[in-house]
Amino acid sequence: MKIATLQSLFLATALTTSITSASAQSDGPPKDWPDFSKPHSDIPVHDPVMAKEGDTYYLFCTGRGIGVWSSPDLKQWVRLDPVFSERPAWAVETVPTFRGHIWAPDIYHHDGTYYLYYSISAFGKNTSAIGVATNTTLDPESPDFEWVDHGKVIQSFPGLTNWNAIDPNIVEAQDGTPYMSFGSFWGGLKLVEINPDLISLVEEDPINLPTIASRKTDPEAPNPPAPGNNPVDAGGNAIEAPFIFRHGDYYYQFASIDYCCRGADSTYKMIVGRSETVKGPYLDREGKRMDRGGGTILLEGDENWYGVGHNSAYTFDGTDYLIYHAYDASHERGLAKLRINKIDWTDDGWPTVGELVTPEEAKDE
Repeated sequence: MKIATLQSLFLATALTTSITSASAQSDGPPKDWPDFSKPHSDIPVHDPVMAKEGDTYYLFCTGRGIGVWSSPDLKQWVRLDPVFSERPAWAVETVPTFRGHIWAPDIYHHDGTYYLYYSISAFGKNTSAIGVATNTTLDPESPDFEWVDHGKVIQSFPGLTNWNAIDPNIVEAQDGTPYMSFGSFWGGLKLVEINPDLISLVEEDPINLPTIASRKTDPEAPNPPAPGNNPVDAGGNAIEAPFIFRHGDYYYQFASIDYCCRGADSTYKMIVGRSETVKGPYLDREGKRMDRGGGTILLEGDENWYGVGHNSAYTFDGTDYLIYHAYDASHERGLAKLRINKIDWTDDGWPTVGELVTPEEAKDE
C-alpha cells in the first residue's frame, strides 16, 4: 500500500496517539563492550545483514542509529559510524517511545542504489513501522557517500493490524517484481509487493495481508497463551525475522522461532521452507506449509550457544553464506555475537549448515 493511503486509513487512530518529547539519543553501545577502534572477531551484534561492495563487506545490525561494520575478509571487522547520527523525525512522531535504538535492518542493492530498510518499534507492542534510506555507495570514504532517509514505508497499529511492521526483507521475483516480507508474532510473517521505486508499497488491503509463515496450524485459531511477559494479543506465535533467498529453482524462506534476547534463557532457532514462487506456499522438508505451523529446523542452540537466529543468506563470489547472531554461553550475560557459516546443499536441494567462517584473533595496531 502507498504510504498516503495507509495513513488515511488509520488517520483516526493516529490522531489519538499522544506524542511525547523524546530524550537525547545516547551514544554508542554499552560501555562494557570491546574497544571498537580496532579489528575484532566474534563481534557483538543482533540481527545482522550484509552486502559486498568492491572488496569490502559491510554489515548492518540493530543498534543506535543502525550499527555498521566493515571487513575485508568476513573475519576481521571494524565498527563504522552509525547510519543515523540523529533520530529520524518521522520515527519519533510515529513511535512516541522511540529513543534511537533501531531494529533489524535489511540492505538491498538495485540499479546502482543501496536501499536500507529498518524497523522502529515499541518493545512488546505492534506500535511499529518500517522505514527506508538510500545511498549510492557503502564506502564512507567516498565523496558520494550520503544516506538519504525516505521515511515510513508501512506501519502497524495496535488493535487494528494483527501483524507487526518490523524485520523487513526484500526479495525480487523472477519477473523482476520486488516484494517485502516482514513480521513478528501476532498473525505471523507477511508478504507485500513493493513499487518499482522501492520506497512505497503497491496498493494492498492493509488489514488482511497474506501470511507466509506462522507457528499456528490453524490460521483462524487464537494465538496460544503468551509465556512470560509477552503481550496477550501477540500470544505465543513466536515467529519472526523472515528472509527469502533464491537458490536454483526455489525461493527459500528462513525464519526464527521461539525466543531471543534472554541471555541464557534464549531459545531462538532457525527454520526453513521453500516454494517455486515467491508468494508461496512455502513447504518444509516433510511437505508441511510454513503458514500452517511448518518449518524444518536448520540450526538451534547447544551447550556453546544458548540460541541462534535472525539470519540472512547471501552468495558472495560463488559461495553461499548464512549470517546470524548467537547467544554466547561463555559470556556471563549471554552476549549476542556474529556467526557466519557456509551453506551446503543436499542433493535434493535443501540447505544445511556448513563450515564456520572462523574468526581470527584481533590484531593490535
